[in-house]
Amino acid sequence: MKAAVGVQGDVSYEFAGADGLQPIAGAGVNGLVGHDVTVTFCDEIRCVVSGDRISKTFGEGMSYQAFMESPLATPSILRPELSRIHEGIALRDEAWEREHHLQPHVVYLSWTSHVKVGVTRATQVPTRWVDQGATGAMVVAHAPYRQLAGEMEVALKAAFSDKTSWRAMLREHVCDPAELEEAREEAFEALGVGYESFFDDEEHVTCLTYPVAAYPVKVTSVKLDRTPKISGRLAGVKGQYLIWEDGRVMNVRSHAGYRVRIEA
Repeated sequence: MKAAVGVQGDVSYEFAGADGLQPIAGAGVNGLVGHDVTVTFCDEIRCVVSGDRISKTFGEGMSYQAFMESPLATPSILRPELSRIHEGIALRDEAWEREHHLQPHVVYLSWTSHVKVGVTRATQVPTRWVDQGATGAMVVAHAPYRQLAGEMEVALKAAFSDKTSWRAMLREHVCDPAELEEAREEAFEALGVGYESFFDDEEHVTCLTYPVAAYPVKVTSVKLDRTPKISGRLAGVKGQYLIWEDGRVMNVRSHAGYRVRIEA
């Protein structure tokens, strides 16, 4: 799902799909909340890189070969500190890594299931925060390339987790700017004067609100492999999850490459 953020921090979603590798028109998601929605698996999975039919996915919608070879799964995506393109050394694809990793990045703190640290390209703010289901986030530091941002993230992992509990993320939470501002001061102290020239002490907290009519008391994850038809009243959308009113949730991104039919 693609997401956009309004001036008041309200998140709007759109289904983004393709027929093989050919993009198809998107469809709004927010308007489906409160209505019966059925997602049906059409028993076909295509690699999002090659378009080839596959039996299972690796990473986000890739065949095993693509997962091992494509720059979309290069190790420095999950571990930014491994990037070496700033030294002229590519891990997989020099042109791709120059375009995506040799550009400004930010180190940020976000509130997902707790305060966590992360790294993303500057152009991905605030989209990256929405994908994680953050209710609030703010930039801690700016870096001219990915490896340096990853280096700072590693330094902050002693004070902040870089993981999100998806079950806790799907609970209701109201953004508390003061909590994140206090955490940023802690992050500055943890990083120390060696990184001080990269600090951002003026960035304001971005608070985000999601199209959720009712949060589930207890969540149950469902996947189309085991439940090829998921139907019921849609209670909301948060992060990359569709939430049905009975507590079932589906991670849309984990189904990248699946051919589905969506009816409302």
